Amino acid sequence: MATLTSSSSSVLFSSTPSNLVPPSLSHLPRLSLSSSSNFSTLSSSLSISHSSVAHPAISRRFNRCSFSIKASAGEKKKVLIVNTNGGGHAVIGFYFAKELLGSGHQVTVLTVGEESSDKMKKPPFSRFSEIVSAGGKTVWGEPAEIGKILEGTAFDVVLENNGKDLDTVRPVADWAKSSGVKQFLYISSAGIYKPTEEPPHVEGDVVKADASHVAVEKYIAEIFGSWAIFRPQYMLGSGNNKDCEEWFFDRILRDRPVPIPGSGLQLTNISHVRDLSSMLTLAVENPDAASSNIFNCVSDRAVTLDGLAKLCAQAAGRPVNIVHYDPKAAGVDAKKAFPFRNMHFYAEPRAAKEVLGWKSTTNLAEDLKERFEEYLKIGRDKKTIKFELDDKIIESLKVPVAV
Repeated sequence: MATLTSSSSSVLFSSTPSNLVPPSLSHLPRLSLSSSSNFSTLSSSLSISHSSVAHPAISRRFNRCSFSIKASAGEKKKVLIVNTNGGGHAVIGFYFAKELLGSGHQVTVLTVGEESSDKMKKPPFSRFSEIVSAGGKTVWGEPAEIGKILEGTAFDVVLENNGKDLDTVRPVADWAKSSGVKQFLYISSAGIYKPTEEPPHVEGDVVKADASHVAVEKYIAEIFGSWAIFRPQYMLGSGNNKDCEEWFFDRILRDRPVPIPGSGLQLTNISHVRDLSSMLTLAVENPDAASSNIFNCVSDRAVTLDGLAKLCAQAAGRPVNIVHYDPKAAGVDAKKAFPFRNMHFYAEPRAAKEVLGWKSTTNLAEDLKERFEEYLKIGRDKKTIKFELDDKIIESLKVPVAV
């Protein structure tokens, strides 16, 4: 049963898994419960057609059965995080490292590039001292030279949080395999799902055959005995350097209209990176349960685009003037004019809940307040920002703009 709150306030969407499997998905693999492990396990097969892929994953129906999680909390792991040096995913490695260290694991973070680069002056890299002070190790270099960089060092677990294609990930995966790494985790993307008429996206939905992450997922499943794939969506959290909520704050704080393409009722999912790192940590501490599974690495609530704008305004303590437009009529590319997809793009973390016993511990409204405080702290409210595309949209709608 899905519920949608009134559009007069913040708009959030929640749902509970249905017991009905749509006929179009009847061919997808189902969860089976192993009598020896008491956890749901999955096939590692992958079939590809010219237009889409049916990936090994969890279908829209779960076997209803009780089980218990026995976390190997006493077994401390040596974990390597291969971390990207840009984009929204960099903050995942930062939070994951801190959570692992807090649980007593040993952590090394290999960040792509050079420590002296300008990118390292920005968060989350500028906060890597927090990892070191907690007992972690940080190194820099190129993934293709991972064997030289980490020569003589052994790891139990590797998280690949950098590559989007097989050419980039293969050197890391091959090195991990040859080095005897016991578990390989990969940060993929929920963006590989094909658009669906039946949102939300769940593990087992068809993915785009031409998405570069697909080949990586397939390769990892082929060469590792213990592996897991995580597909994040939009995320927020202190240290994130990719604009999402900031785009709304920029306009709200300057008393400008907030132009949202379409109806504004499109559903999306924004997760605090703390939830993502807790899911990853459960996989490290429950490797048998996580093995051969794909997890939507997202929160368990959706929000409409209008609802997000209203929540941002609420966090800032300011009113919001939302205007809707047709990108084609306004003569703009919605991908350049707006930071979110102009469509329903909403995944659910069903596998993490059922297989790992994961639970979300964050709240979007409160998380946005945290992000707004950081927005003010860095002085972005006083930064000069150009709004050329906004102005073009607003001119097409003849909406007055505050001077």
